[in-house]
Amino acid sequence: MARFHVIAVVVLPLAVLVSGQYASADDPHQPKPVSFELQVQPIMAARGCSTGACHGKQRGQNGFQLSLLGFDSEFDYAALAMNARGRRVFPAAPDQSLLLLKATGQAPHGGGQRFAVDSPEYRILRDWIVAGLPRRLPNEPTLTAVTASPTERFLKPSETLQLQVTAHYSDGSTEDVTRMAMFQSNESAIVAVDDDGLIEAGPIPGEASIMARYMNVIATCNVAIPLPGAVPDELYANLPRNNFIDDLVWQKLKSLGITPSAPVDDAKFMRRVYIDIIGTLPTPDEVREFLADASTDKREQLINRLLDRPEYAELWANKWVDLLRPNPYRVGIKAVLNYDYWIRDSFRQNKPYDQFARELIAAQGSTWHNGAATLFRDRRSPDEITTLVTQLFLGIRLECAKCHHHVFEKWSQEDFYSFAAYFSRVGYKGTGLSPPISGGEEIVMTAKKGSVSHPLTGEVLEPRPLFLEAPPIDPESDPREALAAWVTSKENDFFAQVMVNRIWADLMGRGLVVPVDDLRATNPPSNGPLLEALANDFREKQFNIKEVIRSITMSYVYGLSSDPTDRNVADTQNYSRHYRQRLRAEVMLDAIADITAIPNSFAAMPAGSRAKEIWTHRVNSLFLDTFGRPDPNQDPPCERQEDATVTQALHMMNASELHKRVSSDKGQAAKLAASDKTPEQIVEELYLLVYARLPDSDELDFGNKLFGTATDQAGRKLATEDLLWALLNTPEFLFKD
Repeated sequence: MARFHVIAVVVLPLAVLVSGQYASADDPHQPKPVSFELQVQPIMAARGCSTGACHGKQRGQNGFQLSLLGFDSEFDYAALAMNARGRRVFPAAPDQSLLLLKATGQAPHGGGQRFAVDSPEYRILRDWIVAGLPRRLPNEPTLTAVTASPTERFLKPSETLQLQVTAHYSDGSTEDVTRMAMFQSNESAIVAVDDDGLIEAGPIPGEASIMARYMNVIATCNVAIPLPGAVPDELYANLPRNNFIDDLVWQKLKSLGITPSAPVDDAKFMRRVYIDIIGTLPTPDEVREFLADASTDKREQLINRLLDRPEYAELWANKWVDLLRPNPYRVGIKAVLNYDYWIRDSFRQNKPYDQFARELIAAQGSTWHNGAATLFRDRRSPDEITTLVTQLFLGIRLECAKCHHHVFEKWSQEDFYSFAAYFSRVGYKGTGLSPPISGGEEIVMTAKKGSVSHPLTGEVLEPRPLFLEAPPIDPESDPREALAAWVTSKENDFFAQVMVNRIWADLMGRGLVVPVDDLRATNPPSNGPLLEALANDFREKQFNIKEVIRSITMSYVYGLSSDPTDRNVADTQNYSRHYRQRLRAEVMLDAIADITAIPNSFAAMPAGSRAKEIWTHRVNSLFLDTFGRPDPNQDPPCERQEDATVTQALHMMNASELHKRVSSDKGQAAKLAASDKTPEQIVEELYLLVYARLPDSDELDFGNKLFGTATDQAGRKLATEDLLWALLNTPEFLFKD
């Protein structure tokens, strides 16, 4: 073990390396200059040493820790060259270095063999050790960009493609770094990629994005596998085009050989658009009137009427409260009530989205008078506010960059804390928080001073946006005003794109980018030109949310059936058909209240309140909890569970509250049974109430048989209740089709 201490006297001066003693361009057996940052660290990342599963995790592995994927060069250099008394590298006997022995499997290593003794990786690391572990080389260039070739390609099933990764340096030089890059597919079942960058298409038609990472810089290659078989160009050329959305969707389907489903009938379209725009089912009279209307533009007229109805604001505000509204037990009941009112009032006014964002980001004043200020009562430190603002209004998830370089993006810790510096002067006056019940008033204001420092270097960072140029900051004004102007700028593509992506996901069943608030190069949109076009249209229409909804719902694509064809049955992301969604919890509960004619009753809410109007998820409701509203203890932004579950099915079949509504003497079933309607008319009314359509002949016959020979009031009521209960327990009611 004595040799472990030799490093103290054998580290060679950099001058020896520069003089050429250990560097010869002519002799391949002589060590060559090796850059720690440009060669050593990339090897450690590419071979898995600095990944989160190995030495890159928070406390490292067996006492040896590296920064995650090499984001901190100084830390990694110290870990390799200086820590552990220099036991990991031995310039006097380089082949006996633990770094090489363990990585090649010559010494016990939990991570197994990472490369062979005769590999280029071994040679590079050995040359670096022999050269005396230089931190930097003379006139060493810096990495400026990484490119992948090709950037796009169509492949046939089982076809392979070798991806090439090229590094571009500040001195104008380039180098093939494919072997030292890391690769990952976002859809490995469709297109796989191995450690060497060899892409292989699977048997399933679809698309995937291949990420190539070198030194925390990322390049992507998008690969598509079209559906086998030819489709005539005339089919796509003759498809209806109501607006720009249709044209862009048809172009994408054509490139993949996918054909769209047929359009839905008027009844399904009506139910779909009612649920999407106002979160309410149409009444039987509204359905009859719409179906009887012979106007060629009746769908367009219906959309315009729905956008003007007051229920629109309650539905779309209800979606945003998941993203913004905090726990009242933490920040105070009155503060949350005011916040909820501010959100809803913004949608009632149809406030432009850029104004909505600016008022939130730069909110000041009393939490009892300006609801928007409650955002800063809940999120109290610059780093907490940063993650919320970037995720909501930019679709950039910066949480990773808080501790290290973002794993799938270009954002560094310096980027994160420079952005956080915009919130460094948020000041407070008042009683502050006192959970579990925070009842006091608090004033959010601009403090005279405040700063944010880099957690590793301690450097005080000036406010800086993530990209583009931000407006200058007036020393006498709130830095957040400059930030709000930058975020909502028409030059900021992320701002418009993340919002139209949210709206598209709500209406079409799947976002162009999934998750909807995770816009990055390694998570590309399923239809990039469409996302850009929607965002441009949003900007041109002055960030009017209603106009985005109008454009989408008036497109021909929006009205497609969910029934698949033989050429789109596997398509789950290109909108060749409608993707069904389970009704939102509040929408479903309100629909049950309307259908049964028994109003909702909630604690801390006026009698007859709609579920969409509830001001906090703390209001008790077993139904809403079962159908996926957020946990009241979860911090916003909250994600809902949209999947159907066994618990939901059991609740619909067995819940006593639902049974009381269906069987109530004051409910819809009792009223219909007591009316002078015939069994056939009762069946028709129930189908209109629950499905917003008329029953077909088989459904009508089945419904009539339920009534049998029952002529008394009790028999008619029981038959009506049974049919109503059965209809409520079908997918046609529970899902938006």
